Amino acid sequence: MAAFTMDADWLVFDPEPSRPTFTLPAGSVDAHCHVFGPGDVFPYADERKYTPCDAGKDRLFALRDFLGVERNVIVQATCHGSDNRAMLDALAGANGRARGVATLRPDVSVSELSELHDAGVRGVRFNYVRRLVDPEPDSYYHRIVEKVAPFGWHVVIYFEAADLVERRSFFTSIETDVVVDHMGRPDVTLPVDGPAFAAFLTLMDEHENFWCKVTCPERLSVAGPPGFVDVVPFARRVVERFPTRVLWGTDWPHPNLHDYMPDDGAIVDFIPGIAPTPELQRKLLVDNPMRLYWRDDQ
Repeated sequence: MAAFTMDADWLVFDPEPSRPTFTLPAGSVDAHCHVFGPGDVFPYADERKYTPCDAGKDRLFALRDFLGVERNVIVQATCHGSDNRAMLDALAGANGRARGVATLRPDVSVSELSELHDAGVRGVRFNYVRRLVDPEPDSYYHRIVEKVAPFGWHVVIYFEAADLVERRSFFTSIETDVVVDHMGRPDVTLPVDGPAFAAFLTLMDEHENFWCKVTCPERLSVAGPPGFVDVVPFARRVVERFPTRVLWGTDWPHPNLHDYMPDDGAIVDFIPGIAPTPELQRKLLVDNPMRLYWRDDQ
């Protein structure tokens, strides 16, 4: 098996996060996290644009239990390309407490999709962030949507705020549920009431099949930890406006950060600032992810 050396500037996840002061409600779901390798077991893709540290399922499950999370949604990492084996291995080891979001190619077969569904996969991710991947034409993604829709899967889209105008027509043509990663990466130095963020809120307003992850304040913030105060107004606006279509997650192990590595305890303590009531917290952390990912069990 090939040996992998992580990038020289790679920041490794915090092995000893603080214990959150906010107590998560029973049944909470971390709806956005990843596993990396280990590379000697699950090789990183030849076409990858970064080589991470190993961050396998055992580390993820230990963090889950430490933070007080009940379940995980494990999103296929771009460093693994369309080889979903590391993610699937984590699902198999979770004893029903995890679901997956895969990366697929258009030639995926129905039998392969059926196997993925049985393993716990419930979505497919399309990544448009050019520093991470080389985006494909719309027709490429349409072929995938046509194949996953009969399984009741949703589509996760990851893009920069500036890409929304160009991609909006395709995004809104998707008839499955669509989940937007990280609020569409708004520029939090701009006003929350400004036209840039309004365009995203309008997208959510006009298309009830769109969901939003209020995740990754550490990626969006200029003010930084511990409170990520400049991100709070944006995330709170989304949570309060679309309470039944929002999700939260840690984004562990926080890939491709270059300034600092966040404390996962602080990521949990961000929650009451954006979901200030027990009702909003329960929808964000329990009801919504259960309805989207574990609807077969309800």
